Amino acid sequence: MDPTRLTSMIDAAWEGSILPKLEDYIRIPCKSPGFERNWAETGHLDKAVQLIETWCRAQPIEGLKVEVVRLPGRSPLLFMEIPATDGSSGESVMLYGHYDKQPEMVGWREDLGPWKPVREDDKLYGRGGADDGYSAFASLLAISALRKEGVKHKRCVVLIEGCEESGSFDLPAYLEHLTPRIGDVTLVVCLDSGCGNYDQLWVTTSLRGLVGGTLTVSVLDQGVHSGDASGIVPSSFRIARHLLSRLEDAETGRVLPEAFQAPTPEDRMVQAKTSGRVLAESLFARFPYAGGTTAMSTDYTELVLNRTWRPYLAVTGAAGLPPLESAGNVLRPSTSLKLSLRLPPTLDAQTALDELSKLLTKDPPYGATVTFKPEEPGQGWNAPPLAPWLEKAIEQASQTYFQREACYMGEGGSIPFMGMLGRKFPRAQFMITGVLGPQSNAHGPNEFLHIPMAKRLTACVAKVLADHAVR
Repeated sequence: MDPTRLTSMIDAAWEGSILPKLEDYIRIPCKSPGFERNWAETGHLDKAVQLIETWCRAQPIEGLKVEVVRLPGRSPLLFMEIPATDGSSGESVMLYGHYDKQPEMVGWREDLGPWKPVREDDKLYGRGGADDGYSAFASLLAISALRKEGVKHKRCVVLIEGCEESGSFDLPAYLEHLTPRIGDVTLVVCLDSGCGNYDQLWVTTSLRGLVGGTLTVSVLDQGVHSGDASGIVPSSFRIARHLLSRLEDAETGRVLPEAFQAPTPEDRMVQAKTSGRVLAESLFARFPYAGGTTAMSTDYTELVLNRTWRPYLAVTGAAGLPPLESAGNVLRPSTSLKLSLRLPPTLDAQTALDELSKLLTKDPPYGATVTFKPEEPGQGWNAPPLAPWLEKAIEQASQTYFQREACYMGEGGSIPFMGMLGRKFPRAQFMITGVLGPQSNAHGPNEFLHIPMAKRLTACVAKVLADHAVR
């Protein structure tokens, strides 16, 4: 496989074919089912999957089969099969991504917007381009490039789901439905993860789990004059704050109960030190701090571990609080907070969710009505040790297409699919990677796809697929 020729081929396909389609995809507000309950009526998910399906069907890959699979009441899933170059069917590579998107979010630059594709230098702005609309295109292009180079690969299946941003609650049914067609998976390539920089190949070694839900504290049936009631009726906000203090230290942010802790394996500690050294100040300098805000630490290793192996809480939404312009002197009847608790990768998410519910609702102060409505838990994941062939292939790919060594680090977010696959295919090796690097801001405003990174990553995937075939 000639790296120069492969790079040229991939660059031409990205510029001439993929980027125009990604711009069309960005225009579609195909929010994940968890954020758009009436997704079937709006048709946005259908429109997005059809756009990707049409492009995939047009690719000149002999034997390619493309199908949009639809189970009743579930978001559609794009499933593709590509036969092995030698016709064998004993094992399969699975390439994974998703096409559903996060909601709009506020704070976009004035000339940008979530459904407005804008190319600026090496970046393509818009919701979903990097998370994770590019994945289907890059997966097929890597396979197509191998075919054009006359390089062998094993049988491949490509699975692009429409529910990942909602926790992949539709995916188990599809995995069960498609199991006979998926085959014996010995390698999983996931393109939905992050990268510490755009200068080398990054491989994700672990993913934190996620539990959460809505905490509601009610103290009155209706609001009353604060001058009359404060000091007599307890504040629902203060009670909520007290309940959260059972979970986290308000000064340090440390999650307190041992039920939410797990030991960090030694190999992940070593990788955290390496990643911290490579990334250094960019670990914290890449965020858009307000005013004089600083990071929680300047110890690089500690920051990596905080982000990848330790539990931390975020309050991601609130209800019961009127807008500032209409907030009168009223003691409000209730406060609701939406909680998101990241978990160590090896902690059982369902057990943690049960513990969280009990912690927040037991013995409520002043006998207040306290409820916790949980959301579906997301199980974390810790990758199995890399086989020597895969470790060598990843390093060679990074050196060839980035001219730098590969780097390994856990991710703070969740990809529920990885845990499902790890249980279903215990023999599989995993190459979890992606293009979500500094300032790419998935889930937030001004999300962008770093185009050179996506091109190089496509070449790296092709290299790993080729090495998998001759290992």
